Amino acid sequence: MSERPTGPAPTAADRTAPPGTPEEDSATKRARRRATAEVWIVLGLSLGQSAAYSVISLAAKLTAGRPLAQQTATLNASRSVRPYLDLVYQLADVVFTLVPVALALWLLAEGGRNAFRLIGFDVRRPWRDLAEGAVLAAVIGLPGLALYVVGRELGITAQVVASGLAPYWWAVPVLVLQAVKNAVLEEVVVVGYLVTRLRERGWTVWAVVGCSAVLRGSYHLYQGFGPFVGNAVMGVVFGLWFVRRKRVMPLVVAHTLLDVVAFVGYQLFADRLGL
Repeated sequence: MSERPTGPAPTAADRTAPPGTPEEDSATKRARRRATAEVWIVLGLSLGQSAAYSVISLAAKLTAGRPLAQQTATLNASRSVRPYLDLVYQLADVVFTLVPVALALWLLAEGGRNAFRLIGFDVRRPWRDLAEGAVLAAVIGLPGLALYVVGRELGITAQVVASGLAPYWWAVPVLVLQAVKNAVLEEVVVVGYLVTRLRERGWTVWAVVGCSAVLRGSYHLYQGFGPFVGNAVMGVVFGLWFVRRKRVMPLVVAHTLLDVVAFVGYQLFADRLGL
């Protein structure tokens, strides 16, 4: 045990306040306010911001004078007509979009904790994570596709263009990177970080899972109401999985597989299928 350093006696703010005292109550309130502000800052820099813009985008579509089903939502849009400049933009987007993930992990590492172990974002059991991720992708993917088709038929879902890239040589590798980026960002922040933080604050399991699921659905609203419902359901499944298993890596695997199939499949076969 290390010795306490000599020097001036600690102030009241330096000491742990005795239980039940006004100092303890004040410190507890400050800690709660700080934790709340932290969550809002992380979300405001990442998917909370995306949710706000998604709501604005949906409002714009609903007031555009055309039915929602006749409008499009383009994912992975081109950033420049110059191929190599477009590539640079795409790679920069991948890098800078992952900065909030680094922030969330850094915050979870408070007190010397291993944030990667805490949320199961590691490679301790790669084959099991891959297998579980593949099963989750199948469980989520087929119903999600059916819900998209139903939404299109009901007129509550825009046409989703999963890739707006020209057929450059680098298009498929970039789409794979975009899929990994989306998976890491969403699963680490919306599941690993958010669920952990809200549980630490004493939220019930269902309140935490519901909050995470609604947030996941909200930042997909730019695609219409069908994707909101489908992604919210996905959020419930993923949230409950994480609460039970404490591992986010299978969710990252599942999400990556879903997006790779959607992005790369659209890029390669959209013209042949008349999409």
